[in-house]
Amino acid sequence: MPAYRLPSPYDRPPLHRRASGFALAVGVNLLLLLVLLTLGVIPLPERKPSRALVVDLIPESHARAQTVRTAVARTQKPIPKPPPIVLPVKPTITPPPRPPDKPAPWIEMSSAEMAAGDIGNLPKGDASDGDSEEVGRGPHGEALYAAEWAREPTDTELGGYLPKNAPDGWGLVACRTMPGDRVEDCVELGNDPPGSHLASAVRQAAWQFRVRPPRRNGVPLVGAWVRIEIDYESIHRSSAGL
Repeated sequence: MPAYRLPSPYDRPPLHRRASGFALAVGVNLLLLLVLLTLGVIPLPERKPSRALVVDLIPESHARAQTVRTAVARTQKPIPKPPPIVLPVKPTITPPPRPPDKPAPWIEMSSAEMAAGDIGNLPKGDASDGDSEEVGRGPHGEALYAAEWAREPTDTELGGYLPKNAPDGWGLVACRTMPGDRVEDCVELGNDPPGSHLASAVRQAAWQFRVRPPRRNGVPLVGAWVRIEIDYESIHRSSAGL
């Protein structure tokens, strides 16, 4: 009859025996560590304060939005209202005293006195007294006056411009007066006998003439036109070599 025997650990394979022993050793160590921690024998390590610099990188869009929100918050601050202006009921500035009334700058006169002082009732004289005689129209339709000599030209001044073998006669020109009793811009109007060129001789000699400007109401009209006539019958022809 076979005998019955309890299984022994040594009956198992060696690999199983090693694994069982390793697991038992680990379990005992963990149990011991747990007991020590519970009793406070092993103090937990103290955490030292860190001196590391922490930099928080904020996205650019987030920073811009934050700037905009700050600007909007500044602009939306309530603006204090100015205090109301209260005008005084009565003026505080005293107006300056009114100056005394000045006498009127005119003299009061009766109607009879005003009629007596009217210059229109004075006797009228001849308005043309002293005025130059108007004898026609100038080259452009201007009034043409008779010339009044300030100094008559000499035979020498006139004879130097006479053509050779010039006959007796006269030359007629129109000249514009200028300051200093002189004339300019002379134009020939006519001569007698025709074709004698006596008007041309007068025109050429006119730069030497001294003619007063015509007058209107006693006022000299410098720049007005005058008619100048030279009669060559009375010129001493010896100066012209004739």
